[in-house]
Amino acid sequence: MKRFEAIIIAVNRWALILLLAAMAIIVFANVCLRYFTNNSIIWSDEVARYLMIWMAFLGAGLAFRHGGLVAIDNVQFALSQRNGRIMRGIVAAIMFAFFCGMIWVGITYVQRTMFQMTPATRVPFAYVYSAIPIGFGLLILHFLFVVKQFVLGGMGSLQEEEDAPPPVTG
Repeated sequence: MKRFEAIIIAVNRWALILLLAAMAIIVFANVCLRYFTNNSIIWSDEVARYLMIWMAFLGAGLAFRHGGLVAIDNVQFALSQRNGRIMRGIVAAIMFAFFCGMIWVGITYVQRTMFQMTPATRVPFAYVYSAIPIGFGLLILHFLFVVKQFVLGGMGSLQEEEDAPPPVTG
């Protein structure tokens, strides 16, 4: 199971790296073309926007597993340890239900937009909206890998030493 988890993490990270690199190259090339030739790549803004959407959905799972998502955890730490775990278990169940619901919504969007074309590239919007079910599917995978740790210790327990924010001084 650990090997499968490591493969998922590595593939997810490399997908994000490639999407970010492609977006940076496209935007940089467009800026250079505008500056030097007064012409631009017609489709660059659209493609960069869609790459950013894909990065956001594919990166959510990695952000969650490292405790990088916003969490308000004052209430759970004000409770006893047992009640805090119960509360985090309830929150985990709600999050799982939300993630599953978003997969369903994403699939609905994909089906509805299969025949609508993007303005510049003329590809179906369904390819853009497919980031929703795929991203939430990956988020569920990452969630399942760390849910026990989350319930036992909260969002802060997911942060490793290199993920933790710097200490506040002075």
